[in-house]
This record gives sequence, structure tokens and C-alpha cells, in this order.
Amino acid sequence: MENGNITTYFILLGLFNTTRTHQFLFVMVLTIAFTSLVANALVLLLIFRDRQLHTPMYLLLSQLCLMDLMLASTTVPKMAADYLTGTKSISSGGCGLQIFFLVTLGGGECFLLAAMSYDRYVAICHPLRYPNLMSWQFCLRMISGSWFLGAADGLMQAVVALSVPFCGVHEIDQFFCEAPMLMRLACTDTSVFEYVMYVCCVLMLLVPFSIILTSYSRILTAVLQMHSREAGKKAIATCSSHLAVVGLFYGAAIFIYMRPKSYRSADHDKVVSAFYAIFTPAFNPLIYSLRNSDVKGALRKWMGQCAALNRY
Repeated sequence: MENGNITTYFILLGLFNTTRTHQFLFVMVLTIAFTSLVANALVLLLIFRDRQLHTPMYLLLSQLCLMDLMLASTTVPKMAADYLTGTKSISSGGCGLQIFFLVTLGGGECFLLAAMSYDRYVAICHPLRYPNLMSWQFCLRMISGSWFLGAADGLMQAVVALSVPFCGVHEIDQFFCEAPMLMRLACTDTSVFEYVMYVCCVLMLLVPFSIILTSYSRILTAVLQMHSREAGKKAIATCSSHLAVVGLFYGAAIFIYMRPKSYRSADHDKVVSAFYAIFTPAFNPLIYSLRNSDVKGALRKWMGQCAALNRY
């Protein structure tokens, strides 16, 4: 066996090559990523400016936008720079930071989506007790807990992934660093760490997902018991945006992290990773904006204020 060493850099093979088709795909991905940054920043600005959006529901939404903004910023600039300059190397420190932020944001978003489902459950099933059950203090604790749990998992994966010795060519068949890919380059037996990492990923996905399922099963029960059809439609409309975001996020995450190794393909993983890290952050603010009258109202109000200022 070749002696391993603690490497100082890795080579990211990337998502695209130099063919004309891939150049078109690169421009399309870059456009979607830019849209993601602008859309999430815009929703954050609207929530910050409009007092009517200063509620627990929109505080949670602002954190989702912040996580999506950071998620796109963690992968896209490096991917674009590598493609345009042809320099595909990344330092071990930069690789560790990518792992930390990706796992932190992914894990944090899992628990944040669970917190948002609980918020919808309280709003629909216990509307009179909403101010007490969803107080600002409790909402801030849920947000802090989401960030903390994600960061703890991210720090663990980044530290362990970079502490093992690596052999041969340090090439990662991906456009960003992730711990499972690094484990394939290790010289030592990493089965224990891979098992622990798999368990952590499953828990980070399934624990919040069970909270989401429980919340929406109770919401569905409450909706079916409503005597007013209009009230039921309003309740479903309130939850539809969140359900769409949950479907996009968990569909990609489960496909990446919970498939058996025998069904995995590097090309499929890269495509789904791009969907998860680039496309989903762009879809989330659009889903909430297009189906949320409060957000659309805040946008119209802000655009009206900007138009009035331009007249003077």
C-alpha cells in the first residue's frame, strides 16, 4: 500500500468540460445561481423592511433565505472560477471550510424546515394559542438550535475528513468538497467513520422529517374536520409553499445520502448535488413569493416607494 500523507490541496474535477454544450450549461447554471442570490437577498430585505412581516413565520423564512444565500455562495464562486481559469485545485483548508459550511447549512435547513412545519401546525390547529406557543423567545431558540446542530455536524465531518492520510492523486470527482468523496481517497480503513457519518446524515434527515410528517398529519386531520370549505382551502394554501420546499430539499438530500453504494454513480451524484446546492436555493424564494400574498404585498409596497422616490 502506498504511504499516505496529510495533503495540502485537492483537485476538483468539476461539473463541466470545455464542449459547447457544457459551456451553455455553465452559463445557465451561473444565471440560476445569480437569480438565487438576488431572490434570497430580496426576500431578506423585504422581511427586514416591512413591519407586517415581523412575525415568527417570516423570521423562520428569513433564516431559510439566509441559509440558501450562503449555500449558493459556498459552491458557485469556486466552481465558476475553476471553470473560467482552468485552475481546479483547492487547499485543504478551503476544502474543510466547504465541508463545514455545506453540512452546517444542509443540516440546519433540515431542522429549520421542521420548525416551520411546527409553526404551521400551531397556526392552523391552535390559532388562539399561537402567540404563546410561538413566542419570539421560542422561535429564536428553534433557530439557534437549527444552526447549532448543523454546525456541530459540519465541524465533526470537516475535522475528521481532513485528519486521515490520503494516497495517490488527490482528485475529487465533484465540483465541491464533501466528506464522502474524501473518504474514497483515504489510505486507511475509514469504515467506522463512514458508518458514523451515514448514521448522522440519516438522523439529520429523518428526525426533522418525522417532525414534519407529524405536524402535517395533524394539520390534515384538522383540515378534514373543518366545517368551512374556505377555511380548509386557506389552510392548505398556507402550507403548500412549505410542502413544495420540503419536497425539493428532502428529495435531493435523500437521493444523495441515503442510497446504497451499489446504486451510486458519480455523474448522477454531481447532477443531483447541483440541483441541491444551486437550483433549490433559487426555487425556494420564488415558491414563497409567488404563493404568498404578504410577500407580494411587501414587494409591491417597496416598489411603489422606490417609484415615488424616483419622481422626486
